[in-house]
Amino acid sequence: MVSFEDFKKLDLRIARVVEVKEHPNADKLYVLSVDTGEETKQIVAGIRASYAVEELVGKSIVVVNNLEPAVIRGESSNGMLLAASSENGPVILAPEKEVMPGAQVR
Repeated sequence: MVSFEDFKKLDLRIARVVEVKEHPNADKLYVLSVDTGEETKQIVAGIRASYAVEELVGKSIVVVNNLEPAVIRGESSNGMLLAASSENGPVILAPEKEVMPGAQVR
């Protein structure tokens, strides 16, 4: 179980995908630049088999904005996008209506 106090520590935000590159050292990963409303961050995500670059650029997504940075196969990742697992691969969580980057998810 996760306490409500622990859950409140997560900073979930809407971000807009600005740029997508194929990860140079991993066939299943993309390196995304996302606008979080306050800054542009780099996020590494294992969604390459499920999404084309064209589907992602300009898309609004939900990110964990305050996740501890990590280096994934040589690339810095400063957050995490949220996705549901399906039998056809990951499905990115996105707002139903247009929301500005930086909006809090509660």
